[in-house]
Amino acid sequence: MSSQHILVVDESHKDRTALSKTLQDWGYHVTTVSDGYLALKKVKSESCRLVIASFETRGLTGPEFFEQAKSENESLEFLFLSADASVEDAVEMIKAGALDFLVKPVDPAQIRLIVKNVFESNGHRNGTAPQKQKTTRIVTGDSAMKRLLDLARQVSDSKASVLIQGESGTGKELFARFVHENSRRRNRPFVAVNCGALPESLLESELFGHEKGAFTGAVSRKPGKFEMADGGTLLLDEITEMAFHLQSKLLRVLQENEIDRVGGLRPIPIDIRVIATTNRDIKEAIEKKAFRADLFYRLNVIPIKIPALRFRKGDIPILVQHFIKKYNEIDRRNVKSLTNEATEKLTRFPFYGNVRELENITERAILLSDGEQIQPQDLLLDEGFEQDGVGTEDVQGPPSEMMTGPLKTVEKKLIFQTLDQTNGNRTHAAKMLGISVRTLRNKLNEYREKMDDL
Repeated sequence: MSSQHILVVDESHKDRTALSKTLQDWGYHVTTVSDGYLALKKVKSESCRLVIASFETRGLTGPEFFEQAKSENESLEFLFLSADASVEDAVEMIKAGALDFLVKPVDPAQIRLIVKNVFESNGHRNGTAPQKQKTTRIVTGDSAMKRLLDLARQVSDSKASVLIQGESGTGKELFARFVHENSRRRNRPFVAVNCGALPESLLESELFGHEKGAFTGAVSRKPGKFEMADGGTLLLDEITEMAFHLQSKLLRVLQENEIDRVGGLRPIPIDIRVIATTNRDIKEAIEKKAFRADLFYRLNVIPIKIPALRFRKGDIPILVQHFIKKYNEIDRRNVKSLTNEATEKLTRFPFYGNVRELENITERAILLSDGEQIQPQDLLLDEGFEQDGVGTEDVQGPPSEMMTGPLKTVEKKLIFQTLDQTNGNRTHAAKMLGISVRTLRNKLNEYREKMDDL
């Protein structure tokens, strides 16, 4: 039986068949059933790692099916789908230990990311042998970036905490993985948590875990991300989005090297290396009493500040060639390079979405290109950036001053353009912008407050 085995449970034949075909196209072994009782039989008789189930499962309620299946195999992972479940249902199941709770119709990209994470988690959840890790490659010709990579290699074997700062899309998680893969911990888990993606109540359980019965819906014991990363590295992405009281709990973990599960009776010792990232001005957050100064000093033992792409324009052609090679293979194209005119146009573009935005533009251009070279019109760049007089040559000052003055105006324009493209869907807009939904919400509140002051 394949170790990448998924059980799909859905009363709807249409939904069940469509999801099964998609998963099989991605290379997974799939078993499908129409109700909860049949699903329990499959859990008992077949070896599967992930269950993707409709919350409205025939025969059993979602919580009943979850609890009984977990009692058969505690290492099972669950992803719930629903057309009309309440927010309370979603919160209850995620608190109980489900990976996520998605609303139908579901974006296949969301499912693919969750499924991929399950089967690339190095087997530390269910005792299987670790998979061979991919080596993270950071493409650059910039001297400042090379110095940062040298620093990352130099400190990789220490246990010292690392704080990586930089705008969205600059590659903060890549740097975190680079540190991990160059350390003695490289064969142990690398676990990432986005602190801005979950509400405060769920983030605490996600990080520290909980005991059975710790709160309503806690139908089984759930280890937290700290325990899952034991012996390896824990990445706390968007650390400045963490609630203040959780910051105190995190500080204690860093000081004592032990965690307390929610509802637990005794502390659990852990051995991890913590890497934190943020795209915000963390010192400003400290001044506003939104972030603890003592936690900042504990995290900032090794500081890494990644410069924005517009401050290292020499990397643009290098990165484009890297992405051309990557997406030629994925999309089965045969693009060789950019024309000189297209290269010049890219180097004038400000790239407020940084490397992530450049990658998206390059992939799109490859798909639109009719020949072996990408033409300027294939890039589909927003000419308004240059017309507004905020090209990269106009940006002055160090990276710490990047988002002041006219750049704030461009940032606001980009956010509202993206919201318009997604018909106001904040989740999709945040994904396109490379920020969390919480960060997007904070930005919109900021703009609203400024309007109220006028």
